[in-house]
Amino acid sequence: MQPVFVLVRPQLGENIGKAARAMLNFGLTEMRLVAPRDGWPNPAAGPAASGADIILEKAQVFETVADALADCTQVYATTVRKRGLIKPVVTPEEAAREIHAEPGRTAILFGPERSGLETDDVAIARKILTVPINPEFGSLNLAQAVILVAYEWSKHMALASPPQVELDPPADQHELDGLIGHLDAMLEAAGYFFPPDRVPATKRTLRSVLTKPGWNANEVRTLRGVLSTLERGAKPESD
Repeated sequence: MQPVFVLVRPQLGENIGKAARAMLNFGLTEMRLVAPRDGWPNPAAGPAASGADIILEKAQVFETVADALADCTQVYATTVRKRGLIKPVVTPEEAAREIHAEPGRTAILFGPERSGLETDDVAIARKILTVPINPEFGSLNLAQAVILVAYEWSKHMALASPPQVELDPPADQHELDGLIGHLDAMLEAAGYFFPPDRVPATKRTLRSVLTKPGWNANEVRTLRGVLSTLERGAKPESD
């Protein structure tokens, strides 16, 4: 069962929309709002959601954190600050594994943009969810926190990856030799190979450079076209 993302006292409609967008990217659709500062619905949320309107339309609003969590059997509180609470602390990756193994409904609490969750909010949770972060700058915005947790949860789901583009097969040796010979001939005509005793070593270096990338046939033909164009442009015009 997918977790419920509970935004506690969110301040800006735009941030609620961005959180919804982050959730839907990773297949999460259940959002709950606790006492949103500017009320709900909020007209600023829709544009920021960039198409994740289904989450905003289904979002439930509660007056208290306790009300929002009443049907949940596991609760995580997200925070990057040290708290005077003795609770298990897990990373998003660890929490994701636990959530997938948890038979009941899980909730993940996210605090207000300005200050994060209050200690009383964290105290309600069973565990603290946090990430290693720069101790000199522990400042994640709401959507960033949501996307970190959502991504780790999605890794255990069969979400579709971006379609792979089939690569062209590599060029055969004959085509590659043709490219190298073409370049050698142009460089020879331009007087590049000098002094004579360095010519074999220079040609070996050029061959090494041209064989490293693993060109495919189309790339070789393109480079041959470039060389042919340069070759034509280098020829002196006849009287």
